[in-house]
Formats: sequence, C-alpha cells, structure tokens
Amino acid sequence: MFKALVLEQQDKQTLSSIQQLDESALPEGNVLVAVDYSSLNYKDGLAITGKGKIIRDFPMVPGIDFAGTVIESSSSDFSEGDKVVLTGWGVGENHWGGMAEKARVKASQLVKLPEGLDERKAMMIGTAGLTAMLCVMDLEAAGITPEKGEVLVTGASGGVGSVAVNLLAKLGYDVAAVSGRPENTPMLEALGAKRVIARSEFTDKVRPLDRQYWAGAVDTVGSSVLAKVLSQVNYEGAVAACGLAGGFDLPTTVMPFILRGVKLLGVDSVMCPLARRTEAWKRLAELLPESYYEAACSEIALEQVAEQAEAITRGQVTGRTLIRLK
Repeated sequence: MFKALVLEQQDKQTLSSIQQLDESALPEGNVLVAVDYSSLNYKDGLAITGKGKIIRDFPMVPGIDFAGTVIESSSSDFSEGDKVVLTGWGVGENHWGGMAEKARVKASQLVKLPEGLDERKAMMIGTAGLTAMLCVMDLEAAGITPEKGEVLVTGASGGVGSVAVNLLAKLGYDVAAVSGRPENTPMLEALGAKRVIARSEFTDKVRPLDRQYWAGAVDTVGSSVLAKVLSQVNYEGAVAACGLAGGFDLPTTVMPFILRGVKLLGVDSVMCPLARRTEAWKRLAELLPESYYEAACSEIALEQVAEQAEAITRGQVTGRTLIRLK
C-alpha cells in the first residue's frame, strides 16, 4: 500500500483526498519508482482546485514532475536503486503523476540523475528549470554568444524566467530581466540580472519593427509581449519562446523574420527527446549553484497540498514548492 493525493470528479466538481492505494491501481509502465519528491506549480494548483480544465480523465494523481528511486524495472535501461527524474510526458494530466509515494511509468520517460543532483535538488529545479535550460541551449545553437550583446528574459520573476536569468548570467551573458513585480528586483539582481525592466514597457503598442536592443531573448509570456520582443531583436538574433501565459495570439508581422532574419525558436519540455533532455539535466547540475536551490524553494507534506494549491492559484506563493513524499 502507498499514500497518494487523488483527484475525483463528482457533479462536475473536482474533489481531492489523501488515499491509501495498492500498486495494482497504478497505470501501466515498465518502471516502478519510489517517489521521494514532487512539486506543486500553478498548473497543478488549477487541476487540484478545479479552477482550470487541466484533467479530463478521473481519478487522477496530479503532479507534473517527480524524482525518486527505481524499485522495480523490466527495462534494461534502469536497475533497482537508480536515482531518476521525470518531467513532462503528460504526467499529472493524462497519466498519474508525482503526488504519490509510488509511480509507474515508461522507461523512455525517465532520466537518470546526473552527478551533483539528488532527488530533492532535482525537484528544486523541476520542469521550470529544465525548460529554462532548453531555452538557453537553443539560443546557443542559434549562435547567440555573450559577445553578441545583451539578452532579454521576460516573465523573469516566474519559475522558468528566474532560472533562465541565472543560467545566462552564469554563462557570461549580460541579462536584462522584465518583471511586473518591482519588489523582486533585488532577487533578480542577485540571480545575475544586470538590469530589471518594468513589464509596462512591454505592454504598450507593438510596432512591426522597433529599435534593435537584444542579441537574443527568452520569452516566457507570449502574445503581445513576444511580439514586442521580436520587433526589438538585433539582426540575425533569436528568441527562445516557451510560454503562453499571455495568450495564444501573436500580433506581429513577417518583418522581423524577413528584414532582420530573426529566428523564433519554440521550446517544449513535454516531448523533448531523451538525448537532449539528458544533456539539459547534466548542464543544470553543473551550472546551478547550491545557493540557488535553497533560496528559491519551500517544502511541504502531501497533507498540505490542497491548502497550498489554493494559495498558488491566488498568487500568494512565490518560488518553487516541493512536496516531500519519502
């Protein structure tokens, strides 16, 4: 038997409860993992509170990522005792996720933890950190080097944005951070931002082409903010875009792409190929300092998740929330 947070639907209402389950209740997969840590993010909060249409199939164990220890495997890629992390692949949405003491998944969804990362640190990084690293890797592949000029990060106070600021600064880039929270300026500067720009400067009228400011950018917002960024990127610059918080529309023209050769790089951590995902985790272990882990995270028990989920959806929680399951 193991403990899990289970979401069920009754009369179109989402209900959550802590339940004791048998392993036979777990979905199919060839690797069984004892989950040590999961995390709670905004999407999880929407799912647990029922404020967002995140989950279509019930019952469901939420939790979009987790880290733990392999306790049973029929895959040649993993052995009992291996330390692993899982992010993406629809866990917590259409496949039971990390908010349980055990999880059964496909071996192809798991990454062995690289040297320098344990299960707790992996969840401190989580899906947000992986996405940020993938954005940085895409900018590097597009030829954006520190010598090319300043790099912009939008939504810098959020999970992906704050890690992107830190990673880029570690790699020697001059980073400008866009944030709608003036009170977070000291935090962003501590993470390595050379300057912090008010979000209001990126919500006014978008021109097809604006003055060139940025060698490249990481955009976590989308919509008109992304359009504004594209209009300001240097000739042959690049933007790694990973967020849809601002909406699905992109009110821009072809002018940045044709007249300046700007590259728009879409980044999705959900279906990221294993080799690329493994390389991203390796680099995260090398680049993120110990101080980053502790400063950006809080830790709760599974019994506290429902209350914390409400707080997250009300915008009352900052940083990463870890769920301790071992």
